[in-house]
Amino acid sequence: MGQIEQMKIFVRVVESGSISEAARQLNMAKSMVSRQLSELEKDLGIVLAKRTTRRITLTDVGRHYYQQSLGIIDEVERLNQQTRQDGSQIAGPLHVAAPVSFGTLHLSAAVSAFVKKYPNIQLHLSLSDSQHHLVEEGIDVALRIAQLEDSSLKARYLTPIRFMLVASPDYLSQHGPMNTPEDLAGKDILHYSFQQSTRWHLYQGERSETVDYQAMFSADNGEILRDLAIAGQGVTMLPTFICWQAIVTGQLVNILSDYQPASLDAWLVYPNMRYQSRRARVFMDFLLERFSNNPYWDQALRHSRDC
Repeated sequence: MGQIEQMKIFVRVVESGSISEAARQLNMAKSMVSRQLSELEKDLGIVLAKRTTRRITLTDVGRHYYQQSLGIIDEVERLNQQTRQDGSQIAGPLHVAAPVSFGTLHLSAAVSAFVKKYPNIQLHLSLSDSQHHLVEEGIDVALRIAQLEDSSLKARYLTPIRFMLVASPDYLSQHGPMNTPEDLAGKDILHYSFQQSTRWHLYQGERSETVDYQAMFSADNGEILRDLAIAGQGVTMLPTFICWQAIVTGQLVNILSDYQPASLDAWLVYPNMRYQSRRARVFMDFLLERFSNNPYWDQALRHSRDC
């Protein structure tokens, strides 16, 4: 194994925090990772890191070597990208993370089209509603629906995430129409625990209102709440990317349609510490072209209202 490959292993060990985790991320045997690290130190004649069973601690010279290795690896990656012209030659692993519902509802078709276009990219997709530590977990790109606060990451804006208050026609027939926030009093509320507060902020032009409620049921998965609402169990607020089909087909009704819930944004985030691989860039470009600022689920909702 060449020194560049050994550098990459060393960088992955440093960023993941342990030889075991680096081996998992690299899909290598732990013994192989440890041996390559030892051979690198032997060739250099220095100790890069002190190892224990659970973690590694860089020496002073190891910290310097790590920083210099990043620059060398990035320059090699940059040179390789400039040399390759054909998209079919873009190759190698790409680790992507995304929220569960968005991933299951919208990334399946996108990923299928992407791997068909770039057959030499080995895409690894992790779905979780917990925020990943990108560097430590070896993730190249993560899709996040949030107000970004982590300044250690770079980000590209993907698309707006709009919300709607919804209920089933059966629930509305039993509990009456709901046209104003006051009409929500005493109703069965299905709480999306992604929204930490049990308070909804609703906007009507320049005017804003808040609705405090006590949840009848709470879940951290919007698809479950959508299905409960379809079954007539209550009122919930969901992202349109989850509930759009149920609204278009008439299984759910957008209530308080004159009021707009606060929206969020979807971002593609990636580590700030290094040159971004061409694999990550073409993946992000692909998602931006597919979803952009006018995603197909919101287009379908607008078309259904116009019909």
